[in-house]
Amino acid sequence: MNIYLNGNQTSVFENLHLEAFLREQQLFEKKGIAVAVNNNVITKSSWADFKLKQDDKILVIKASQGG
Repeated sequence: MNIYLNGNQTSVFENLHLEAFLREQQLFEKKGIAVAVNNNVITKSSWADFKLKQDDKILVIKASQGG
């Protein structure tokens, strides 16, 4: 199945949960990230239960300090 991570298409197994995908991408342990799927923010507590679907668009944003 195909999904998009920050605009880049990638192939994944069907019935993959968001948490497993983020672990595969080495993003799960990163601090200060926010994740949205199809423009809906998914809270970290929901990542393990959120099942990805064909053509989902995942946006991962890392918080940064600045001023």
